[in-house]
Amino acid sequence: MNIGILGLGTVGGGVVNVLAKNQTEIARRTGTDIQVTQAAVRDINQSRICPTDGIQMTQNPTEIVNDVSIDVVLELMGGTGLAKKLVETALNNGKHVITANKALIATHGNELLALAKTNNVHLLFEAAVAGGIPILKSLEQGLSANQIEMVAGIINGTGNFILTEMRDKGRDFTDVLKEAQILGYAEADPTFDVEGIDAAHKLAILASIAFGCELQFEQVSTIGISEVSGEDVAFATELGYSIKHLGIAKKVKGQIQMRVHPTLIPKTQLLANVDGVMNAVLIKGNAVGPTLYYGAGAGDEATASAVIADLVDVIKGTVSGDIFGWKSLEAMQNQHQDEIESVFYVRLLATDETGVLADITAILAQHNISVESVVQKQIDAQNNAHIAIITNLVKTKDINTAVATIQSKDFIQEAVKIIHVETLD
Repeated sequence: MNIGILGLGTVGGGVVNVLAKNQTEIARRTGTDIQVTQAAVRDINQSRICPTDGIQMTQNPTEIVNDVSIDVVLELMGGTGLAKKLVETALNNGKHVITANKALIATHGNELLALAKTNNVHLLFEAAVAGGIPILKSLEQGLSANQIEMVAGIINGTGNFILTEMRDKGRDFTDVLKEAQILGYAEADPTFDVEGIDAAHKLAILASIAFGCELQFEQVSTIGISEVSGEDVAFATELGYSIKHLGIAKKVKGQIQMRVHPTLIPKTQLLANVDGVMNAVLIKGNAVGPTLYYGAGAGDEATASAVIADLVDVIKGTVSGDIFGWKSLEAMQNQHQDEIESVFYVRLLATDETGVLADITAILAQHNISVESVVQKQIDAQNNAHIAIITNLVKTKDINTAVATIQSKDFIQEAVKIIHVETLD
């Protein structure tokens, strides 16, 4: 089987290396000799992390998707412009396509999957979510007997690294972000990672497979971690929680929730103890209950492992008869954000005077919000104090209305912080 690779950077180079390192084992499992015969790159003279002997290099990717000798195209170049055009051409030419491009699938997956089906070929993307963790195959195959009730995951290693360092070493967000960029965990422009866009792309894919609905990236409510402060991390720890940047998808009364945001998780739960750049996804099925999947969410060979797993499925003919088991994609209704019920963490900087805490709890009570726990600490000579509160289970619209009222009071010294709390049981 002849393979053409679009992009021979970190992931593409990893694919070449893993195919070479595990050639005997892959051949045993597939009965097929896999050959990377062509690769499209920006600069032919650039140094590579993999050997290129026997690979025909080109700076024109169109040559690969139009070459009749190529059986499978691996789109590992990224982006949603040229990459989309190349994938469309490959599918129309009757070639299977495997990609690690979460942005492409999240934003154009519906039409590309339909195009693949029309041309009787497969478009596979295991590597687009959680790197080397076989999470999409687990959803589609291993958990096929279940109705999926919830998917919740740490699906961006950069954000997880930053929050771990803030918790364990008391560092601030800006300082850790700079180190993440130096280490190569974050891009020069880290917006997609720290503002949750990368995680939202992945969550849209997870939700689509979990619930059998269309990809609806534009419906994912997204909040990043750039506003998480050292005070929030410290209060969370004292209250028995760890702050993680989660992607959460739930099916509630026939509607789905899709949200990415900082989340307080009880420290006793496994997901709260996934640290550094690692990823983990918790899936709750109505038959099996909660299951947890942990591993490297990025990296050359970890991501290559997922790419090659899709390739093996194509060779062995073990891909579902219809694309990923989606017999009929539907536009499932999304639950309005105001109606989502959650426990919340609320942090205020207030004048430390008699009656302030009573006023705050009275306002919460007016909106049927009770206080489950509270911590108060005086922080400066101006008699100001941080107050951290954990509420009961309430609707988002109610906590927002209550906080808006609290925010208007003269004793509040800065913007009130609100963060979701999830027990994930």
